[in-house]
Amino acid sequence: MSKNDEKNSNDNSTVHNNDEVFSYSKSGVDLNKHKNAHQIIGEIISRTYKFRNNKFGQVIGEYGHYAGLIDIGSDRCLALHVDGVGTKVLVAQMLNKYDTIGIDLIAMHANDLICMGAEPVALEDYLAVETIDNSIIQQIMLGIAKGAEIAQMAIIGGETAIMPDIIRGIAPGKGIDLSGMSIGIVDKGKIITGESIEVGDSIIGIKSSGIHSNGLTLARKAFFELAKMTPYDKLNGSDETIGSELLKPTLIYSTAVLEIIQSVQNEIHGLAHITGGAFTKLNRLRPKHKSFGFNLDNLPNPPTIFNNIQKIANLPYSEMYKTFNMGIGFCIFSPQNNIDSIIRICKKHNLDALQIGTVINKPIIKIIAPNKEEILL
Repeated sequence: MSKNDEKNSNDNSTVHNNDEVFSYSKSGVDLNKHKNAHQIIGEIISRTYKFRNNKFGQVIGEYGHYAGLIDIGSDRCLALHVDGVGTKVLVAQMLNKYDTIGIDLIAMHANDLICMGAEPVALEDYLAVETIDNSIIQQIMLGIAKGAEIAQMAIIGGETAIMPDIIRGIAPGKGIDLSGMSIGIVDKGKIITGESIEVGDSIIGIKSSGIHSNGLTLARKAFFELAKMTPYDKLNGSDETIGSELLKPTLIYSTAVLEIIQSVQNEIHGLAHITGGAFTKLNRLRPKHKSFGFNLDNLPNPPTIFNNIQKIANLPYSEMYKTFNMGIGFCIFSPQNNIDSIIRICKKHNLDALQIGTVINKPIIKIIAPNKEEILL
């Protein structure tokens, strides 16, 4: 069979990059450089915290968690967050379908704010466009409004910037970038950072709807460059098209997690939204003075989209689990006696949850892959 025949066959497992091991960094996103950039940014901006010492808006905590916290008095804090939907906008352009990426924007904010124990309150969007297309703008805003309804957030304003010299799309006039800034509120005594996590705590994972809004650069490279497929081709082993699967909105977990926090009281020790960097995100929950780690030995089988990407790009499991959510979009850390209550509340909100692991006394992230391979992240 020729290489072209391989690429046109229904079995995408044969489409490799000449059997070379591909990676997120080779697709254009180097997580190590990203981490180094964060360190540079953190060192510089942390120097500004002192400007608010003993004043309204004093900074609580350190740089690098899911949201920044400032003291607003009366034992309350504001949580502030900035995020976007990344290159998922390119898939929206490919399909000329923009009514779901607004839901992703809300999810990126609400799901991160709740990781601090903060109730999501409001968001301002930032929409940068190559040119004004009211049809596209309307679709995006309807998606944002739909996500806001799910998360019970108010959209209180935003900015639309027309930047034809900077914003480019896959077709003339279609270029967009979508991001925003959000706030949440939390009582000082109810802030959740991971500080309370203890060895032996259970890790409950809430399933994702698919790829969500992270790893899209690698996914697009795999499907549309390596495999030479189109958004309208079917996923191998699925009735879904590639485009529809890539555009599935990120699940919004905040409403369910807020109820869990209120129900279980002070026994939610840590929360993690599995986004960019995937399961390496769990490291955010480990304070510098503690040495616990995470043993993820009961993860579900990854959804079909991840199996497709892995086979096409010839990716090892280690690369997959530090790039994609692999079927788990959110993690909750709590004593074992709360597992049933947490799962029951998730089910009430139409979310599937299960215990995926435990907290261990070594500062590592250990994952047991579907092939029983042990991965250390």
